Amino acid sequence: MISTPDITLVLAGPTQLEELLPLVSAYHAFEDVESSLRQRRSSLAKLLRDNRLGEIWLVRKLNVLIGYIAVCYSYSIEFGGRDGFIDEFYIDAAERGKGIGSKVLMEVSALLRERDIVALHLEVDGTNERAKSAYERAGFSNRDKYHVMSLVLAP
Repeated sequence: MISTPDITLVLAGPTQLEELLPLVSAYHAFEDVESSLRQRRSSLAKLLRDNRLGEIWLVRKLNVLIGYIAVCYSYSIEFGGRDGFIDEFYIDAAERGKGIGSKVLMEVSALLRERDIVALHLEVDGTNERAKSAYERAGFSNRDKYHVMSLVLAP
């Protein structure tokens, strides 16, 4: 848990699906991610039911849900073990710039170390200087030699 009195970080479970959906929708709108409510509901439900796939933490301020961070797991030969990918990280616009995201990244990183996750990755919009700067302050480094590329296999 984040130790500030007004901000808490709580591991989500299946019972938080309906509470989480509006924030995921807001994140997808912010990032111009095309997805239907049906797709979001299905994807979240699977992840919330099976922590082998990854985990989602809810970010609350004075018990009001203001954000979430979703980390999905895989395995890396290069890094020598299980790694995580920050698939989605969203803080409500009114709460950005207050250090909440930095605290969340620090706490989630510590929780992942306890789970024997050896590396944490993310992708960030190349034009989002504010986010890139925040991630660099949190210890992430740009791997200029590599670019994330995707091939969609399912309809």
